[in-house]
Amino acid sequence: MVGVLMSEIMVCVIFVIVAAGVVRTSVSAEGKILYKHNNSKKINQNNDDLKNDSSTDAGTKWNLILVNSSHKLDQSYVENISLTQLRNGQSIDSRCYPELQQMMDDCRAQGYSPIICSSYRTHEKQQELFNQQIQIYMKDGMDRQEAEERTAKSVAIPGTSEHELGLAVDITDIAEQKIVSGMEEQPVQQWLMKNCWKYGFILRYPEDKADITGIVYEPWHYRYVGKEAAKYIYSNQITLEEYCYHH
Repeated sequence: MVGVLMSEIMVCVIFVIVAAGVVRTSVSAEGKILYKHNNSKKINQNNDDLKNDSSTDAGTKWNLILVNSSHKLDQSYVENISLTQLRNGQSIDSRCYPELQQMMDDCRAQGYSPIICSSYRTHEKQQELFNQQIQIYMKDGMDRQEAEERTAKSVAIPGTSEHELGLAVDITDIAEQKIVSGMEEQPVQQWLMKNCWKYGFILRYPEDKADITGIVYEPWHYRYVGKEAAKYIYSNQITLEEYCYHH
């Protein structure tokens, strides 16, 4: 089924996807600590418990599904995702499209130029990118096993990336669309880091949280979790893993 939605910024098409997949573009970046709040709570919990806890899987709301190296995405879920295609060809889960559109519109209204450079991708595309990075490392002299292990630290293994959910977007400035170190200094990112929670999004992989998320710092990767969860996560300086564990 295909439908059409209109907005001031984007024209989109809703698809019901039968086969689906995922991609992540991960590059380690150096930068500032993203969340700083005087009223933040520190939740202490064994990090392995947070990453491996499976109690959050059963009956989890669609917007709070946890996907990481310990929580592979159920393919039956992927097969029934309804996507809205954005004007630039990227796609997002239709249920969070209105909030994403509003966030992008409001960011532009402040004089910034955000652009979504990555969102939902197919499983095949993720495998292609994973294999490409392996080949790059092997050309640098690594053996196959070492190259695969190194790749897994920066490119998600197919089936374990949030982009497969259709709820994650990588956002950059239209003037600098490459994922590069230091991009958290961009005005676009500064605005998004401070305001994304108001629209139900979180900066999914903050600095100094890799031991919990299993993913290096990504100051461009935003995940929709809903406004209630986003406010709590932002205010308490925690990750989605920590939120799911305690809720």
